[in-house]
Amino acid sequence: MRPRPPLAGQVLGTEDSTPLGFWVAVHRDAYLQLDDVVLVRTSLPDGTVITLYGIVDLVRARHEGTQFDSDVFLVTQGLLPAATSLAAHVAVTRVEPEIFVPPRPGDEVRLAAAEEAAARDLALFFDRMARRLPLGTGRDDLAIYANLEFLDGTRGAHVNISGISGVATKTTYATFLLYDLFHSGALGTATTNARAFVFNVKGEDLLFLDRPNTRLDAEARAQYATLGLPAGPFQSVTIYAPVRPHVTATVPDTGARQEGVTAYYWTLREFALERYLRFLFADADAESEHLHSMIERVESQLAREAVAAGSDEDPWIQIDGIRINTFADLVDRVRALCEDRAKASDWVGSAAAAGTISAFIRRLEASVKSVGHLIRAEGAERPAAHRINSSRAQVSVVDLHNLRERAQRFVVGVVLKRMLEEKERRGTREPLTFVLLDELNKYAPREGWSPIKEIILDIAERGRSLGIVLLGAQQTASEVERRIIVNSALRVVGRLDAAEAGREEYGFLPASARQRSTILKPGTMIVLQPEIPIPLLVRFPFPAWATRPGEAGPAMAAPELEDLFGRLER
Repeated sequence: MRPRPPLAGQVLGTEDSTPLGFWVAVHRDAYLQLDDVVLVRTSLPDGTVITLYGIVDLVRARHEGTQFDSDVFLVTQGLLPAATSLAAHVAVTRVEPEIFVPPRPGDEVRLAAAEEAAARDLALFFDRMARRLPLGTGRDDLAIYANLEFLDGTRGAHVNISGISGVATKTTYATFLLYDLFHSGALGTATTNARAFVFNVKGEDLLFLDRPNTRLDAEARAQYATLGLPAGPFQSVTIYAPVRPHVTATVPDTGARQEGVTAYYWTLREFALERYLRFLFADADAESEHLHSMIERVESQLAREAVAAGSDEDPWIQIDGIRINTFADLVDRVRALCEDRAKASDWVGSAAAAGTISAFIRRLEASVKSVGHLIRAEGAERPAAHRINSSRAQVSVVDLHNLRERAQRFVVGVVLKRMLEEKERRGTREPLTFVLLDELNKYAPREGWSPIKEIILDIAERGRSLGIVLLGAQQTASEVERRIIVNSALRVVGRLDAAEAGREEYGFLPASARQRSTILKPGTMIVLQPEIPIPLLVRFPFPAWATRPGEAGPAMAAPELEDLFGRLER
């Protein structure tokens, strides 16, 4: 495609022109499309030149000199004289110097990128970003950036992504951002120690991040090059999958991904000492304060029993003189003690109502089928062999897709709790830790309370100071806790349902952007960031890492990876 001429048109005189927006009459030999970045210069009476930068957010075409709708047939037949008018509306993003006056009718409107190299950067505030992270490319095939200071906790943190499942490519874009952070060099010296937890919720999509994508074509490679990124898999990945149920040996429960996978579980002693019982009630929605109090009391009692007998290296615990080796045995023993009138006061308290005790026992027994194999003593190995440990690799993928929903909640809650406590013990933001979590509406719903929601909300509100960044995704932002959305510095929208797009959670989108969100193609997102007043449309490249077994190429050897990423550094 031939490059377009810099001069696109002139400011219209038949429409109101304001310092925040104006209309452009497009020249016959030019065109303007949505998302074009333009500039216009206007003069004050004293000769001062004001430059207004903006983005095209609406384009229209109409006949001039006609009166009725049916006149279009007469015009096309040459029976009625009429001219075709092309016009575009520009939303102003920046004014330099900041004297807010409207451009005058007739002022020339030019394409920023074609006018001068720095004009586009000025229009989109890229010149103010000392540390830039590429988000993708714009309609002009040039890079769109975000200010890294709003992602690494310096001035803000967290990303929230919304869109229809299977169409909006939410998880794919979140994974691209993670790849971007680790391989663009934007994090500088912090890259080496930075870590990420990636929860794989659906299928095996995220279990092949360390494998090259055999479907990557030349066009995608060119887009990576435009963004200054190598086109390859993640460099440092560890895969964790739940231990296989009904098997004493610690064998990971996976599908197509077999090699290089570590089976994870927790010992009964860890479960008791670390007070993980609450995450078996993550969907309880705080039925009553009494149930919440009872859960805390049983947790405390289990911790005391675990300390009283055995050592930290022992996987089993002893309760009331009886050794416990399986989670089912633990549940049976807790139920018996809660129902024993002589001992119930120690476990549930003297004020616990019979209905509360019944609700507690009912939920606890229901968890055996879904979570029982994840909490064990039989076949347990040393803690380092089964524990999810971010120090082994830069990216730790925690597979959940074979687990029931209750078990998924338990794993997410336990991993985030341990991560948060470790960060608090360190008392420092380093190492920077990213958490990629899909289906955020399931773990932090707008209504109700749960221990997982409490942790995620804590990360959203305090994570910036602790060096924790949440990359959260969901189909519907309207169903996620508001404070999590509000604390996200970057808000991203993929393809939306029309009804969802009309909700107040998407008020940051102009009317035209809301309408566009319902027809976005996979690989295209709308991004709002703090320094740019208008959401930008970005296109990101096809994943360079495999997203399913059929795409996975052979594992790359260390020298190959060093060569791939070394070329970018050079």
